[in-house]
Amino acid sequence: MSASAPPLLGAIEAGGTKFILALGTSPLDLKDSTRLPTTSPEETLAATIAWFRAAQLRHGPLAALGVGTFGPAGLHPGQPDFGFITTTPKPGWAHCDLLGPLRAAFPIPLGFDTDVNAAALGEWTWGAGRGLDSLAYVTVGTGIGGGAILHGRPLHGLLHPEIGHLRIPVPSDGFPGICPWHGNCLEGLASGPALAARWGQAPESLPPDHPAWDAEAAHLAAAALNILLTLSPHRLVLGGGVLQNEHLLPKVRQHLAALLNGYLVHPTLGPDLTSWLVAPHLGTHSGIAGALALAAQALLS
Repeated sequence: MSASAPPLLGAIEAGGTKFILALGTSPLDLKDSTRLPTTSPEETLAATIAWFRAAQLRHGPLAALGVGTFGPAGLHPGQPDFGFITTTPKPGWAHCDLLGPLRAAFPIPLGFDTDVNAAALGEWTWGAGRGLDSLAYVTVGTGIGGGAILHGRPLHGLLHPEIGHLRIPVPSDGFPGICPWHGNCLEGLASGPALAARWGQAPESLPPDHPAWDAEAAHLAAAALNILLTLSPHRLVLGGGVLQNEHLLPKVRQHLAALLNGYLVHPTLGPDLTSWLVAPHLGTHSGIAGALALAAQALLS
């Protein structure tokens, strides 16, 4: 790599079912990538380290590495749980030191955040949030998570946003939800497994006119309303596997408009919310793009 070439960055999107690994200078310039199954921490991290070591032999040394992980996760340097996955229900991964083995293997700047904060950062840098001061991102799949970007940095507070566990109106049919902590929180009612449990079939097999989708849209609109009224982001991105059903997002906008009832007036909101509530511009690549952005920020910090 010449002295004028952009730095080579490594990226890890650490998910509950798979790890996506990549290296490149941006999402538009990926030199290499792969997917690994998420098995045990020891096996998965060993395979991750081995892949990056081999990839460096092919493409040159990494300047920095970014990690976006499923959570909850410890994000505050100096705290005992920094770099750890903490109270996840995924067997074997609770209180797992994710960053430590990576730091030992690669003594370079490392960026670390939740997978949804990373996805939000990816969309802010290269996608739906370009040119905006703030952005929120919610992913709806096996679980539900959310992240927010303000002034180009992921939002951290006491811990990190836990949008998936927002409390929303309880369904009239009495469905109790499936969240092991809260029952009928957003994740307990609107995640993919919650849809399957409530309606007796996988979401991908539900036809567009099934009443499940109107109920799903109502749940997501309630969450979107809470995000709009509390964080007031310039844009909200809804992504994840459940939103691959393209008929769902327009329904969420319709329910959100009804909930707002004309209360907020802003040109970006408009009459139909199509400029404020959007799909990811990066598609399924928001997370790995965000991990690259985390690496770039770590290199500069």
